[in-house]
Amino acid sequence: MNNIFVYCEIEDGIVADVSLELLTKGRSLANTLGCKLEAVAAGHKLESVGKQVFPYGVDVLHVFDDARLFPYTSLPHTSVLVNLFKEEQPQIAFMGATSIGRDLGPRVSSALGSGLTADCTSLEIGNHEERKENKIYENLLYQIRPAFGGNIVATIINPDCRPQMATVREGVMKKEIVDPAYKGETKTYDVSKFVNDTDFVVKVIERHIEKSKTNIKGSPIIIGGGYGVGSKENFKLLHDLAAVIGGEVGASRAAVDAGFCEHDRQIGQTGVTVRPKLYIACGISGQIQHIAGMQESSIIISVNNDPAAPINTIADYVITGTVEEVIPKMIKYYKQNTK
Repeated sequence: MNNIFVYCEIEDGIVADVSLELLTKGRSLANTLGCKLEAVAAGHKLESVGKQVFPYGVDVLHVFDDARLFPYTSLPHTSVLVNLFKEEQPQIAFMGATSIGRDLGPRVSSALGSGLTADCTSLEIGNHEERKENKIYENLLYQIRPAFGGNIVATIINPDCRPQMATVREGVMKKEIVDPAYKGETKTYDVSKFVNDTDFVVKVIERHIEKSKTNIKGSPIIIGGGYGVGSKENFKLLHDLAAVIGGEVGASRAAVDAGFCEHDRQIGQTGVTVRPKLYIACGISGQIQHIAGMQESSIIISVNNDPAAPINTIADYVITGTVEEVIPKMIKYYKQNTK
């Protein structure tokens, strides 16, 4: 009881990266709290899941293997988690802020009356003093995320209801194996005891999955463009630079909303989170929503005509100038000095 649970998303027997990232964070928090880390796998043909999750420090794996549980549908997976959580009484529960997590998380938290914080960018353990009641709550989950349009970073707590639930986007947390030989316990359940026949009223007849045409998340070099780039035509300069140095082009939400770039290239709180070796921020002011999606980059270069742009405070190098001036020079210099 009172352990940390992570719901694992599984496609064709492979555990999603976002789930492995949450297991990594969950292991760290479990060490802080002195409790166990437990994972939940619901689907079909889950024989290899244990080998995938135990190296991340999972102490207990709860397996619900049934052909009716794949592909994902809302009702049976909700019943599995709600009834499991009623039995196990976790203090903290995580899932990815994916299409599945955004559907499943609110259903589970509503059924349990626990509350849920979506799209967290950081998760920590800390205490809270309620001065009106003269009461101190210890070892609460700090659920940290930008709020009010990104103007503040809010720390949200849930002192009284359990489990404390949060969702996190893919790429926000680091994925790190604890021990390749880590051994955990596997518990296999009879799905019929957790799910009613009426939960299977919806059946998926056919699925179509379109893979992303871009590989921003996996690129070691990213040239990010903001509203300050000025136009869709100027964004072509970023693509030219990316072609020369072997990178990918990303964009801030403002640039995407303005029609300068496609939505699947959006980086930030409402886009993808990236950790490239080099991030060149062009015409990006540095709103907190965007910084949340790229601040873990190894080296950040800012190209901006405003010396006081907020992005400059986290940049390793700052080039003051317009995109039209700087990018062609970068392309020319790179071509001249590389074989």
